[in-house]
Amino acid sequence: MLKSIVMILHVLVSISLIALVLMQSGRSAGLSGAIAGGAETFFGKKKGLDELLGKATIVVAIVFGLLSLVLVVWK
Repeated sequence: MLKSIVMILHVLVSISLIALVLMQSGRSAGLSGAIAGGAETFFGKKKGLDELLGKATIVVAIVFGLLSLVLVVWK
């Protein structure tokens, strides 16, 4: 019973991880990305939603990894 709950939680976390990655903006887009990257060095990084999505992605990825380890160890 508990293993089924962990597996369902694992599926939900994986779907949310996919959604978070898809919602983020691209880091570079060819030559225009290289120019904008240089501008970010001088003027600072864009804050706001991109920063929040980045932090949320890190947290969800860590939870995904831990749940994966739990499911592998728990045969």
